[in-house]
Amino acid sequence: MISDFIHEFVPGHSSRTLLLLHGTGGNERDLIPLGRELDPNAALLSPRGKVLENGMPRFFRRLAEGVFDLEDLKYRTTELADFVAAAAQHYGFASDNVVAVGYSNGANIAASILLLRPEILSAAILFRAMVPLIPDRQPNLSSIRVWIGAGAHDPIIPTSETNALAELLRNDGADVTIRYFQTGHQLTRDDVDAARDWLALLR
Repeated sequence: MISDFIHEFVPGHSSRTLLLLHGTGGNERDLIPLGRELDPNAALLSPRGKVLENGMPRFFRRLAEGVFDLEDLKYRTTELADFVAAAAQHYGFASDNVVAVGYSNGANIAASILLLRPEILSAAILFRAMVPLIPDRQPNLSSIRVWIGAGAHDPIIPTSETNALAELLRNDGADVTIRYFQTGHQLTRDDVDAARDWLALLR
């Protein structure tokens, strides 16, 4: 299972591991600097998405902008969750202290993991995320904390979509913090600083 994904693993000095999930066109190295900035002591696990869209790696297929291939999304979510569990055994990191850090496409599959395989994550930082799917069974997210960073002028994800994701996760019991920044789809220094401060408060 550990060979299922091209990935990077960077050992850490604490019990926390950040699962770094890139956006469309990214790779396993893209978010390593971000992970180090968010938590310099955490281990970093960064897989490359296995789906190609016009040659650009993604974590699952989409039919159009904002229209997801739900069957592929479910399959890829299970595949990625199984990889994280196998990686915890292989590398010896704590499976009960994995925090997803996803951007755009990576944030969407992180949200899908929360909804379909919540046992994999203890928390999540979702940059520019939307509702990935509505699960058939309501998960119990009462022990999970989620931080959502959204762009107030994002041309891809309207604020109503961000709010719908926050409401969906809250209805499943998650402790959700949502922050809007005066920007579009791109990440800003304010995003990173706010996410780092939130993460530092987690135990």
